[in-house]
Amino acid sequence: MSVPPRTAAVWVPDWPVVAAMSAQEVPAHRPTVVHDGRRVTAVSAGARAHGVRRGMRRRHAQEVCPDLVLLGLDPGRDVRAFEPVAEAVESVVPGVEVARPGLLLLPAGGAARYHGSEPALAGRLVDAVGERTGHEAQVGVADGPGAAVLAARGGMLVPPGEVVGFLAPLGVTELVHVATGPVVRQVHELVDLLARLGVRTLGDLAHLPRADVHARLGAVGVWAHQVASGQDGRPAAVRRLEPDLVVHGDLDPPVGRVEAAAFAARRLAEELHTTLVDRGLGCGRLRVTARTEHGEELVRVWRTDTALGGSSAAHVTDRVRWQLEGWLTHRTGPEPGALTWLELRAEDVLDLTTEQGRLWGETNGTDRRAHRALLRVQGLLGAESVLGAQVQGGRDVRDQVHLVPWGEDLPPARPASAPWPGRLPTPAPATVLVEPRTVRLCGADDTPVQVDARLHVHPEPAVLRWTAPDGPREAAVTGWAGPWPLVQRWWGPGADRAVYLQVGLRGGDALLMVLREGRWSVEARYD
Repeated sequence: MSVPPRTAAVWVPDWPVVAAMSAQEVPAHRPTVVHDGRRVTAVSAGARAHGVRRGMRRRHAQEVCPDLVLLGLDPGRDVRAFEPVAEAVESVVPGVEVARPGLLLLPAGGAARYHGSEPALAGRLVDAVGERTGHEAQVGVADGPGAAVLAARGGMLVPPGEVVGFLAPLGVTELVHVATGPVVRQVHELVDLLARLGVRTLGDLAHLPRADVHARLGAVGVWAHQVASGQDGRPAAVRRLEPDLVVHGDLDPPVGRVEAAAFAARRLAEELHTTLVDRGLGCGRLRVTARTEHGEELVRVWRTDTALGGSSAAHVTDRVRWQLEGWLTHRTGPEPGALTWLELRAEDVLDLTTEQGRLWGETNGTDRRAHRALLRVQGLLGAESVLGAQVQGGRDVRDQVHLVPWGEDLPPARPASAPWPGRLPTPAPATVLVEPRTVRLCGADDTPVQVDARLHVHPEPAVLRWTAPDGPREAAVTGWAGPWPLVQRWWGPGADRAVYLQVGLRGGDALLMVLREGRWSVEARYD
């Protein structure tokens, strides 16, 4: 069995609430929490001293501590505020991985040898964060990133080979602190399930056969078993900080014609591309900024992972030229006036030697031509002429679709990670109809199916009837699931009261149906 690499974790306790207090200039002694509108998600040390705990409902937390300061959840704020901490750590060790705001991982083997020992490395990291940012950090070192995270929470340096003994007495709830990204909610559910099964500690989990864990708990269970067994061997991904690259120029005289703007854009785009190539760098985003003679500033940010990655200067030039065409000829609102200044900024700059190619090779020529065609359409008709779909928070299938300009890097309007009580269960339907289709859902005796106040479905759904262009049609119902009630904006005249039902038809079709005001309609189809 291979030994996981030595990994160091740098942890700033209670980071979401620390970042929020700093942004809102809340004094450090005030008890403060961050909440998502319903529950507390992060708690300051002062609030904990009054008995406030993460997961409490907001009103309960206020009852426990009447002087509590409530600050809203803002993941973007947490990320932006954490960048100085990452830079401070990188002044000691040149490569780090940002696991999440408040937590950094880095390979400890070579860094410890360079600084003399693991305790010396930990001391340097704590001092660098404190001196450069004023934040208190804790450092843990252990075999593997999972154990390192848990060691950092106690400020411990676990000797090599002793990670199993360190992990064994810890509760399974500690897995929540190791999880990052979209699996956090799954890990919360896993911890609840393990507690109900009588698995209380990481040692208990490690003693279970991994094959049985996989069969019962799936991929997230295998991950948890690896962490509990001290076999989380994933090395920390190196994050090499590269500054943004910027090229800009004054447009004198001011430019109001597309051809003249395109000429200026080409010069700057070629200069930016040449700089990137000379330094062996790539960028994840391109920010185009222009100023007009009226003092207005126009900004657009574009992802460049496929549009510019591994491409020639022509791709950069085309992207900027098409953007300027959209601004100068097809922009809605007040006239922007002639352009007086143009800036191109390469953001998320990285060393191309750290980029790994796709498993089955790069995109083919057809993909690239299609990509360029879409960019061209946007440049001619405006960014909002080509839209892509994002998943956002919501309860019904239409609320969860957010349309954004294609290729633009915008956050969803509503966070999908929020609780959204009453949301329809997974899996989501594959196709949402543009307009719901009115149908008749009937029982075996042709009586329309209804749902009463106690959510009893009667009679049993047996047949679905609808009108097609070629005449009446019907299909037998082979199975159904639900119902799921949904009530939104109940306090106002625009209240939406509906009941959803999943229906399977003979032939294999599966539909999501909704009952509103006594009428059934098909909302979406499943694959």
